[in-house]
Amino acid sequence: MENQDNQTIILKNEDGEEREFELVCTLSVEENEYAILADLDSEDAVAMRIEGEGETAALIPVEDDEEFEEVAAAYDSISPEELGYSE
Repeated sequence: MENQDNQTIILKNEDGEEREFELVCTLSVEENEYAILADLDSEDAVAMRIEGEGETAALIPVEDDEEFEEVAAAYDSISPEELGYSE
């Protein structure tokens, strides 16, 4: 798990509208890397699979329910301190 400090990412939805997200953290589940992104306009968060490396990396939405549950469980096991939040 890697904590990210205030990195923002702009993603486009299916309608071409841009949404701004804060990168909460990256984490590994099985052999895949994921980014947890918090929507800056709401309290929603999304999990995106990271494919590729460096400037060629792409964020792929996690649409499979089982894969999402595995990522959510891995994220839920992270303590607030590990994410950089103090109690």
